[in-house]
Order: sequence, then structure tokens, then C-alpha cells
Amino acid sequence: MTIDLPTDLPPADRTQTSRPRPTIIQGGMGVAVSGWRLAREVSRAGHLGVVSGTAMDAVLSRVLQDGDPGGHYRRALAAFPSQAIAERVLDKYFIEGGKAPGTPYKPIPKLTLETARAGQELGVAGNFAEVWLAKEDLAQHSAEGAVGINCLEKVQMANPTAILGAMIAGVDYVLMGAGIPREIPQLLRSLAAGEPGSISADVLGGKMRRTVTVDPVDLLGDDLPTLTRPDFLAIISVDQLANYLHRDPEIRPDGFVVERPPAGGHSAPPRGKMQLDEAGEPVYGARDEANLAKMVDIGLPFWMAGAYSTPDKVAEALAAGAVGVQVGTLFALSQDSGLADGPRGQLIGRLRTGELAVRNDPRASPTGFPFKVATLEGTASQVEVYEARPRLCDLSYLRQPYEREDGEIGYRCASEPVHMYLKKGGDEADTVGRKCLCNGLMANIGLGQERKDGYAEDTLVTLGQDLAGASALIERHPEGWTAVQALDYLQEQVPAAVGLRHTA
Repeated sequence: MTIDLPTDLPPADRTQTSRPRPTIIQGGMGVAVSGWRLAREVSRAGHLGVVSGTAMDAVLSRVLQDGDPGGHYRRALAAFPSQAIAERVLDKYFIEGGKAPGTPYKPIPKLTLETARAGQELGVAGNFAEVWLAKEDLAQHSAEGAVGINCLEKVQMANPTAILGAMIAGVDYVLMGAGIPREIPQLLRSLAAGEPGSISADVLGGKMRRTVTVDPVDLLGDDLPTLTRPDFLAIISVDQLANYLHRDPEIRPDGFVVERPPAGGHSAPPRGKMQLDEAGEPVYGARDEANLAKMVDIGLPFWMAGAYSTPDKVAEALAAGAVGVQVGTLFALSQDSGLADGPRGQLIGRLRTGELAVRNDPRASPTGFPFKVATLEGTASQVEVYEARPRLCDLSYLRQPYEREDGEIGYRCASEPVHMYLKKGGDEADTVGRKCLCNGLMANIGLGQERKDGYAEDTLVTLGQDLAGASALIERHPEGWTAVQALDYLQEQVPAAVGLRHTA
């Protein structure tokens, strides 16, 4: 099967080289749950392995402070085109043998509309390292597999530097959801041309357009390599949004991931007025499902996501016209994911006994998007555990820029201390039930902050609500499974002739 590119794309897009269209996309899961090890295994098996592009500056800095076990990130930094930047990062964060137990991690520069140069360098280096490690020696294992990076449209202040770092490492795909990523195609074209790349910033109360910009030449100078534009897949929930993005060649992606409500992490809120069921979860209906016949008519490749974790669901997606599926939960629970042994063991144990439950929490995320939370004892999923946490916001990836009365830009997060949020003009109602996703997700991968008063951040695990595939796999592999075993399971009903698709 061949997928033809539209003929009215901008010139940089018409000349784009052919890329594989794999049946399986391993979903991007933050923070670093879909790390380089997982993405490497999936891509080596001939599919699309995806690393998370969220908070990679913090991940790199903390792994280095832990002594960089195995030397992997130092090996990646040794391949970074600007050794001056690599040396600055290592000098700042690397600790031979790792920091002393109980010692807090060093803070990193916070994101702003104009992030400090040190913060931009760390963001570029962190995302480069993650993609570079995922692609390392890939050609020796599979000429067909590819590596992508997943970013959240809501984390606008981090995205230009994250994508630049990934492109320097030769990333094949950029995937983005949690909003309307209409400016990403132009950002990719600009960066591929070695020019400054910008996206608009959502500033509450803003009276003028604000942007977030990264300048590849300013950051790397003569060390900047020639960059290739990756393919862009927009993660959408309904065909109307796909049609909107497709109509204008300037904002048109190369394809779509059609994500249904059960998908893990952030998901689109129900269309219309929010209604909750008896369990306090959002109620979705027919309006929240994409019309797949219309997706086919659009003419761009698309993959289905959200409750496509079994072989029959993969076959169903293919029969409906999709190229394949994107799956997260099976890979999050696999032995190759970035989850620390503790939370993975809890999840597998509850899955084995049939007690694993995932709640779609309409209040947990400061973004206002519903967020899936796995219910586990002793984690921030429990009200009493989270309420015992000192309320603070120090990683600040989900901070919202707002315009102050004097015209200057301020930043606030609905998960920060309530009195600080109110002082910045926030509404107290917006703080109710909000949780610190940034610190919880870092704890999931064993990089949680340990504070001077002895407090250690609790985990907050996200999964999809569809556990059918995971339940089937735990019966086959009671002690857990690998990413390759998950791939083999998913493809049991995929005809051998389907294989990988390529652009013309």
C-alpha cells in the first residue's frame, strides 16, 4: 500500500523523503515512561518507537546527578554537535558516583516565554540525547523502524527547544496533542531551514500576540548540522479537527493519531458542557467519537488510539481504513518502559489479581484537561496521600503565562500554593482537586525530588482505561512482558502482507 502526499503542500513538504508507516505506534508517555530504551526496542522491531519530549531537561539533569549509571547520557552528549554546550551541561550537573542519598536535586532554569540560554541548552541537549539513544545503531537492526518524539501542545514554552534537540538527533516523527498544534508544521519547516522557529503562546488576558522562539544558529553557531524535517502527526479526537488542519496546506500535518476517550494521560474533554457520572468522571458520547469514514476521505494516513490494545481491535482499525494503531498501556507496563520497579510491580500485581483500576480525573491536571490516574495505595492517586503533600510548584512545566496589569508577563499554576495563585489573579475554584503532575511523573521513573525536610515526592501513575490487552498478556506472561512480546501479541491478526507503508 502506498500513501501519496498531497500536491499542494509547501515546497519543503513536497520534497520530503519517504518514511515508513508502521502498523504499531508505541505511544509517547511522560515523563520518560516512554524512554529511549522502550523506543529503541520498538523501532528495532520495525515499528515507530516514541520517546517523551516532556521534561527531558529535568530528566537529563537528574540522571547526571545520579552519576549517569551505564554512562548512556554521557555517550549521547559526546555525540552532540556542540561540545561546548555538552561540557556546560556536564560541568553543571554530572556527579561522579551520584549525589548523596537524601540530597535534593539541583534546580534547573524554569521555562518562560524567553527561557534563559542555559535552560534552552539543557532542553536541546536533553531531547537530543533521548532521541539519539533510541536511534543508536538502529540501522544494524531494522531499516524500517523509526523513532518519534511526543510533545504536549499545552507545554508550549518547552516545545521549540525540545523539537530542535530531537531534530538534531535525526528524529523521524513529531507527534503532538493536548491542544490544536496548528503551528508545528511551520516550526518544523523553519528549523529544517536553519532559521528561528516560533509558536504562539497562550497568554491569559493577553492584549498582544506573544511567541516562544528558538534560534538554532544563535544556540549552536557553526556547530549546527544540516537538519531534516521530520513528519508530523497531529493527535486529534474528532474528524472535524482533522478536517480543519487538513484544509490549509500551511498547517496540514502528515497524518493523524485519532485518540478516543479511554486513552491514557491527558485526553480531550467531552464536547459541550462537562457532565460527570456517579463516579465523578467525564461522560463521553457519540459527539466525542471521530467519523472514520470521513477520516478516510481526508486522504492522510491515520492511526487509531484509545482502547486498541488487542489483536482484534488492531484488525478492526485496519478494516476501517487506518494504517494501524497507537498503543500506550501495554508498553508502559512492559519491562522495557521507564517506570521504576516499585510502581511497575504495584501495577502488575493489581493487574494479575484483576484489581487494577484507572480513573479519568477531571480535576487532577492544572491544564484543565481530564487526566487518567491509576488507583494505587500509597500514591498521590489517594486523596489523603496527596493532601499530606506540601503544596508547591517548582518544576513548573504546566505554568500558565498571564498578562499583569502593568503589561508584564507573570506565571501561575493551579497546583501551586493557593495563596500564591490567588495573589497572581487566579480563581480559587481552579485550584480545587489539582495535583502536581510534574513532580509525580518524575517520581514514577525513580527521579522524584527529595527535599531538605526529608519529604520525598509520591508517584502518580497514568495509564489508559482499556486493560483488555494487558489482562490477556498477564495471563501469558505472569511475571511481566517485554515490548517485543507486546508487539507480537498486537500483530496476531495483522496479515503479513500489510507490513510497513511508505510515502510515495
